[in-house]
Amino acid sequence: MSERERTFVMVKPDAFARGLAGEIISRFEERGLKLVGMKLEVLDREHAEEHYGEHEDKPFFDDLVDFITSGPVVPMVWEGEDATRQVRQMIGATDPAEAAPGTIRGDYALDLGRNVVHAADHEDEGANEREISLFFDDDELVEYDQHDASWLYE
Repeated sequence: MSERERTFVMVKPDAFARGLAGEIISRFEERGLKLVGMKLEVLDREHAEEHYGEHEDKPFFDDLVDFITSGPVVPMVWEGEDATRQVRQMIGATDPAEAAPGTIRGDYALDLGRNVVHAADHEDEGANEREISLFFDDDELVEYDQHDASWLYE
């Protein structure tokens, strides 16, 4: 059986501007994941640079930071069994041209630089904890019983 875990997801400014935040959030709810933290904010440059720090030496870093600070974002924390892997599968390939239809990027994104959603990397063991702690204090994450949990997990 897979492990219940928390994973970080963020609706990017392009999706927010296009009125897709609710659609994206609904996809995770419909899958059965449990929302335990959510905010609406505009990132300042320092916060964005820290978030994308692993890309600091790459040529697209400044464009990435400029974009993510260009408008509102919706950082979230979702919980569920094997949540990080599930979320990564749901959002699809980073390049929307390679994202399968039915994935969030496959359905809503057209451009690599405007790919509507960010999610923690399931292959980087520390990504979730680092990204969650960049956006949420422990007391901002809510513990509650998911009413349909008995229908989701054995």
